[in-house]
Amino acid sequence: MKLIVLDRDGVINQDSDAFVKSPDEWIALPGSLAAIARLSQAGYTVVVASNQSGVARGLFDMATLNAIHAKLHRELAQAGGAVDAIFLCPHGPDDGCACRKPLPGMYHDIARRYDIDLAGVPAVGDSLRDLQAAAAVGCTPWLVLTGNGGKTRQGELPPGTRVARDLSAVADALLQEA
Repeated sequence: MKLIVLDRDGVINQDSDAFVKSPDEWIALPGSLAAIARLSQAGYTVVVASNQSGVARGLFDMATLNAIHAKLHRELAQAGGAVDAIFLCPHGPDDGCACRKPLPGMYHDIARRYDIDLAGVPAVGDSLRDLQAAAAVGCTPWLVLTGNGGKTRQGELPPGTRVARDLSAVADALLQEA
């Protein structure tokens, strides 16, 4: 199985310091949906792993989050791609859960769901916590320079982190290597 794990905000869609709180605020980054479509069509199972603490903070509820994800699925289908599953952590930073990145709980859930060893699986994020969670389970972390990626790049990255302009550049590299 060819699996790829993507963060959502800042990788697939525009990020916001005020949180993406409604389907109207969810705006795909240029080229991201086409990149996912290319990966899907090349046989990749695409999953999303996303911290969504806006739920715990009371900024939106699960119904609204589901509507945001329905928009993602709809626009992605129009582009010819698919996300197989969306894993999320609805907890706040002080809730002490194991699923909130940088902890690897969501990645363990992904490994169980697909019965796969995540060693070498590409995992794409724009924040250090995305890369740390991915590295903790043996994924190959990819930093994209969209979202918070430019700022993240200035710090110390987990060993083996690959850097790409955006999700389209990640897809190009992975498909060329295949």
